[in-house]
Amino acid sequence: MTRVFNFSAGPAALPTEVLEIAQAEMLDYQGRGLSVMEMSHRSDEFIAIAAQAEQDCRDLLALSDDYAVLFLQGGATGQFAAVPMNLLGDKKSADYVSTGSWSKKAIAEAKRYCNVNVVASSEATNFDRIPPRAEWKLDPNAAYVHFCSNETIGGVEFFENPDVGAVPLVADMSSNLLSRPMDLTRYGVVYSGAQKNIGPAGIVVVIVRRDLFGRARKDIPSLFDYKLADENDSMYNTPPTYAWYLSGLVFKWLKRQGGVHAIGEVNRKKAATLYRAIDTSNFYRCPVLAEHRSTMNVVFTLADARLDDEFVAGADARGLLNLKGHRSVGGIRASLYNAVPQAGVDALVDYMSSFENEHA
Repeated sequence: MTRVFNFSAGPAALPTEVLEIAQAEMLDYQGRGLSVMEMSHRSDEFIAIAAQAEQDCRDLLALSDDYAVLFLQGGATGQFAAVPMNLLGDKKSADYVSTGSWSKKAIAEAKRYCNVNVVASSEATNFDRIPPRAEWKLDPNAAYVHFCSNETIGGVEFFENPDVGAVPLVADMSSNLLSRPMDLTRYGVVYSGAQKNIGPAGIVVVIVRRDLFGRARKDIPSLFDYKLADENDSMYNTPPTYAWYLSGLVFKWLKRQGGVHAIGEVNRKKAATLYRAIDTSNFYRCPVLAEHRSTMNVVFTLADARLDDEFVAGADARGLLNLKGHRSVGGIRASLYNAVPQAGVDALVDYMSSFENEHA
């Protein structure tokens, strides 16, 4: 069997080692004679799987018990609604930073529940940068400040924790959580759809500072209530058990790689390799300002957009899959999540060079 290099933005590449473990345990989990997919979420076996996954996640992120770690459903999109419903309390407004498509979607959803103050936006420059913190027009009475840590479509990333004073800081880290060391003690809520660096689609990890419990709207749906989820160990209803199990395998794999510090160095090298190939070429161009370029999602264009389809088709034929840019922006996008190896990036750079020689 031949494994390709998968540059998909999500659902994304999973470590081959993790898939092999899941394959070996598919029919018979540790001698129990059944698959994890068939287990009751109330069984001792699955409760142990869930508890270990949570502990490994805590270890990787250096989280104290001041934070709840929740494994929920609905993806990051569900959290666009869950965040205001849980954090508004008696306040009427929240601050949002707009840096791309996912920020805009979070803003649109939050407007259903509160007044949204867009404190900064880079839309005027086609989301090619992070707005300077000094220009943010923050409201000290806002319920929280929300931003998207990494925009998968536009390819911009925050590399510093924004200082927002005493107002709780909330981040959508769907595409860069666990990709490098981060100080999460600066945050009130962090959420991350699993299908980038955590596991398969179907589960979202939500990290909540416990002192923020009790601010939820009275009419919040039970499944969205962070406090209720924590009190029920993320099992108020039947959770996505297999996705949770696979996420746990990924956490163990990441620990074996040396944790987030080690994988962060690997990811930095991968991104540097690809950006160097783009920047030293007259054929390729990255539209994002250099200091704000994402380590996870590298976006670039060709000298002639009419060659995009040919570029993608040629890459597919060489086992370099899912390089087509998002339909809303076009171009090319290579997602370099944790499970994408340096060899995949090297193969992509080699292909880019040969394609340029053919068409420049």
